[in-house]
Amino acid sequence: MAKRQKIREDNLQLILSAAEEEFGLHGYKGTAIQNIADRAGLPKANIVYYFASKENLYKAVLNKIISAWNDVFEKATAEDDPAAVLDALIRRKVQQSIDNPRASRIFAMEIIQGAPHHKDYLRKELRQWVRERAAVIETWITQGRMRAVDPVHLIFMIWSTTQHYADFEAQVLTVMNRAEYEPEDVQAIADTLSGIILRGCGLEPPAHKA
Repeated sequence: MAKRQKIREDNLQLILSAAEEEFGLHGYKGTAIQNIADRAGLPKANIVYYFASKENLYKAVLNKIISAWNDVFEKATAEDDPAAVLDALIRRKVQQSIDNPRASRIFAMEIIQGAPHHKDYLRKELRQWVRERAAVIETWITQGRMRAVDPVHLIFMIWSTTQHYADFEAQVLTVMNRAEYEPEDVQAIADTLSGIILRGCGLEPPAHKA
């Protein structure tokens, strides 16, 4: 039973990774289940067995992307240090944008098109998640631990500024005269965003070694 479960989990991760690559390269309409199967090195029947349809698989890819993005802030509580939490969130999101820009672009294209496949998730799960995270920020504000800012717009700001370096990678690299992001670029981006956003919230960013 344990071996069968391991095979299932491995196949699911293999399929999700292959699907993310295909959706990133060709978009939802341009991607076929057969292409995903070929990239994963699995029979098409396996893809259908696990996900039933291309739309279900696409939604699973979107959910995987969002879960990875929200992981750091998901665990934050009102007892945590707001500067440490927000700084960690910003730095994690910057690193994710640099490491996997394709994931950010898949999500961005879905939203730009009006979220045709993910509107229910946005209305239910994500809306509730944002409300819960905003409540944590509100508690920090009430406790006098940070400046009074709109928590929801603060979350939007962190999302947009960090994902910019993935969604507009070609523009950023061209303007910076870079072929790709170097480690010092990532450090500078994270330091700058954290400094501007946290100080705007009345917080001092934690010190980080270059």
